[in-house]
Amino acid sequence: MRLPDQLRPLIFELGTQLHADGSCLVKLGDTHVLCSASLEEKVPGWMKGKGAGWITAEYGMLPRSTHTRTDREAARGKQQGRTVEIQRLIGRSLRQAVDLKLLGERQITLDCDVLNADGGTRCAAITGAWVALAVALGKAGLGAALVRQISAVSVGVVEAGEGRRGQVLDLEYEEDHLAAVDCNLVAARPTSGGELELVEFQSTGEGRSFTRLEATALLDLGLAGCAQLMVAQSGLLP
Repeated sequence: MRLPDQLRPLIFELGTQLHADGSCLVKLGDTHVLCSASLEEKVPGWMKGKGAGWITAEYGMLPRSTHTRTDREAARGKQQGRTVEIQRLIGRSLRQAVDLKLLGERQITLDCDVLNADGGTRCAAITGAWVALAVALGKAGLGAALVRQISAVSVGVVEAGEGRRGQVLDLEYEEDHLAAVDCNLVAARPTSGGELELVEFQSTGEGRSFTRLEATALLDLGLAGCAQLMVAQSGLLP
């Protein structure tokens, strides 16, 4: 059994999609997310003439990524609120990775598709999307535009069940389901080196309220997990 401060087994597979400008399949335990980056020599209409680029994201869960089949959102005719929320989180997190002026008037779309879901899909998507983004920028000769490394992880307080308890890093679905406090943390580090910085820290008392001391401890645990993820990300790139 993993210790409370241990990540699930982590695997990155590069080049999964042959035609993408950059792609990465990230596996955190039984959560598997396929991430790709597509670079276009254009920007949204509202960005034209500003001399800067844009990063946007799309996210989706395949029908059998969960225990029971979920209809494709295209079949329903609209996206769920959860999907829209996660897409926005991925987009604004990865915009922190890039100097949009150095990107020029180009748009990068990050597609994140969940193949298997066992908790932490949005965090895995952000972590894998950064790798796909870095590969795409490197191929295009735009590596100087990549100014920050981004990773994300879930943390929580688990007080029930037979598995890990207490303050737990990188929650599986069952742990997340049992968590009294549930958090997602996105961190950044300048590519030139330096301390970790916060991009987002989403914290919710699911079963109870929580103290400032607990919040600080969860924040520290999440930053330590993000630092581990960044070491693994860095090992993939030249």
